[in-house]
Amino acid sequence: MTQSVAGRGQFARLLAGDGFGWIRRCIAWPMRYADLLGFGGPKRLLIAPQDIRTADPTMAADFYAGYFAFAGKMANTHGLSPFDVAPPSAAWAANLAGFGWLRHLRAADTALSRANARALVEDWIKQNARKSKPEDWEPRVATRRLLSWMSQSPLILEGADSPFYRLFMKSIGRQAMLLQRRLNDDIEGETRLFGLIALAEFGLCGEGLDNLQERMSLLLGEELGRQVLADGGHIGRNPQTVIDLLLDLLPLRQAYSARGVSAPPQLLNAIDRMMPMLRLFRLGDGSLALFNGMGQTAPHDLATILAHDDARAAPLINAPYSGYQRMEGGSAIVIMDTGAAPPTAFSDRAHAGCLSFEFSSENQRLIVNCGSPNDSRANMRDAARSTAAHSSLTLADTSSCHFGAEGKKRSLEGKIVSGPTKVQVKRQSAEDCIALEASHNGYERQFGLIHTRSLYLSTEGDQLEGEDKLTPVGGKKASVLTADYAVRFHLHSSLRTKVLGDRQSVEILTPSGQVWLFHAEGHRLAVEESISFATAEGVRGADQIVVHTNYQDYPSVSWTLYKTTGD
Repeated sequence: MTQSVAGRGQFARLLAGDGFGWIRRCIAWPMRYADLLGFGGPKRLLIAPQDIRTADPTMAADFYAGYFAFAGKMANTHGLSPFDVAPPSAAWAANLAGFGWLRHLRAADTALSRANARALVEDWIKQNARKSKPEDWEPRVATRRLLSWMSQSPLILEGADSPFYRLFMKSIGRQAMLLQRRLNDDIEGETRLFGLIALAEFGLCGEGLDNLQERMSLLLGEELGRQVLADGGHIGRNPQTVIDLLLDLLPLRQAYSARGVSAPPQLLNAIDRMMPMLRLFRLGDGSLALFNGMGQTAPHDLATILAHDDARAAPLINAPYSGYQRMEGGSAIVIMDTGAAPPTAFSDRAHAGCLSFEFSSENQRLIVNCGSPNDSRANMRDAARSTAAHSSLTLADTSSCHFGAEGKKRSLEGKIVSGPTKVQVKRQSAEDCIALEASHNGYERQFGLIHTRSLYLSTEGDQLEGEDKLTPVGGKKASVLTADYAVRFHLHSSLRTKVLGDRQSVEILTPSGQVWLFHAEGHRLAVEESISFATAEGVRGADQIVVHTNYQDYPSVSWTLYKTTGD
């Protein structure tokens, strides 16, 4: 009962905000189609932006043979068009209709791959002319398709006859028009930003689209100013979004240069800010920390992006706007989530992981979060978003954020409707260590308690000390006195553990032979099953070290992780 009453006021405010958004869109209706009135599509494309995503030319043979593998699922078309077979999953269908896979055909660079690409594009155009699939016109899918067709237009159009050329130009013109309609109607969040990237790029590529380009460039600059924060993080707080944005913004920057058009200053500034932010998230093995929707790092995409960083900027260590902190000592790295819940419109992938951290030594990750499953495991996403799936404190088996339930207000489904609103951070450096203290109020309304975590990383990187404590708000009496809580430390799936005799210590053995000891004086430790969603093999089992205790007897837990031996 306490939980429902606590969230009721914020839920009502969110509904009111959604209503005002509907009124705003109705008032703006007369201007909805102004930019594309009388627009029939470009006669030709002047440039083809580069797709900097990694391509695998061997996949061209698979496609020609009728095997299409996307989002962890494989479909054999048995001689049919892939657009005529039943998709094995919604994510597979979205990947197919997004056409990002055309880059693999271009990488093959053969007459057969070019003919196959053209045939597949024509299949999709003609099928949609007969019976359009609504899922093919979802804004994120339509955005990816428009960007893919523009970047791969040399592949698609080389050797094409006049009827196909006109068909292709008409189709991309129609796709751009319908995408702009959706942006004018109701699209918000990061989907809006990616849609504006596509339309700005379309205005640069198409002949005679100067007015559209100027308008979309203006809107893109404004949206980048809203969504890319001053420290370079995205407002949704997902590291993967930074990667995805840079993969599209870097080619767009080149497209402006190729056309001799000044790019919006917000675009150039955003790229410059995002590079150090991206480095903040990197752990010792080169992968990104698993916060707020981040799954397995695509190493080739990350390497490609960093190769475009001319400044080779050092990693950011303090990102107060995005809500992250980085600590470095010797070869050890600690990255901690110190941010409040993102705005509702950007929270559909955010996690309840406030004050969770990840820790690596040399190229070995030790303490991690469970990460986010890929699209083929979308049914596990809710569990991955819970506080218990993070290396943090969980009070009374309750997450520090609450998410909109399915079947209620659709605009709030899966989004954060309540969570930490106030996170305080203190950081200090001494001769022998770096100290970080942070607190959040995610448990304030329901329990009257504040979670505070203190971390101390030695300058040599061989020891990490910490304390997790619960304190009443403002020195007042807590709403509960006997609440159980757990402090969890999820371990990387490659590690082996052994609980020592006193059960207050756990030995951690790495594949390289390093031995670390986790110790919590006065507390019995448990090694329990965990799960890793962000591995190349898919979902894998792992271990977690857990301190189970209660607020009345132990309002705080102190612990130490230190290296005992190693190669």
